[in-house]
Amino acid sequence: MKKPKCYVVWQGRKPGIYLNWSDCLEQVDKFEGAAYKSFEDLKAAETAFAGDYKKYIYLKKNKVLQGNTNAGVGSPEKISVSVDAAWNTVTKVMEYRGVDTATGSQLFIQGPFRDATNNIGEFLAIVHALAMLKQQHSSLPIYSDSMTAIKWVKDKHAKTKLTPSPENTVLFELISRAEIWLKANTFSNRILKWQTDIWGEIPADFGRK
Repeated sequence: MKKPKCYVVWQGRKPGIYLNWSDCLEQVDKFEGAAYKSFEDLKAAETAFAGDYKKYIYLKKNKVLQGNTNAGVGSPEKISVSVDAAWNTVTKVMEYRGVDTATGSQLFIQGPFRDATNNIGEFLAIVHALAMLKQQHSSLPIYSDSMTAIKWVKDKHAKTKLTPSPENTVLFELISRAEIWLKANTFSNRILKWQTDIWGEIPADFGRK
């Protein structure tokens, strides 16, 4: 049986350690500057709570987000969803996923898709997140590190140059469904550019670089 996680809230309505997600969410939802993260056991949570949250949030390849020195950019909104795609330049196989920006907990993953492109994966990931959040009646913002995908979503059309083939038939069906969804639905979620040069890799990154 999988052990339940513990949640540390460093900055929230009532900082502390919580033993379930619902209690944690009450402390951080719509709280400006919230800082929180999940841990596998109570001991790890207690150690983390006693320390600096910057040592635990946005940890990526031994690099820690220490704050932004670029005027006008600020820090990412932690209560959000981050999406990303992974694409193999040799095999042309792609997959995409979405995660909780603050904790890195995976919310969805799709693929692998053959004979694909990275931009298509980034586009489908954003639309997948939008559809998921709409079902949950959530207006959380979505981060993507692809300006191309963000523009495609805004235009409600994936302007890909990929040629249809027997291997990517399913992929083109998903693209069509995504475009139809965008044209048929409205949403209030902001789609934001993840500032990789400042913040490091997006939390949804597959870590295969």
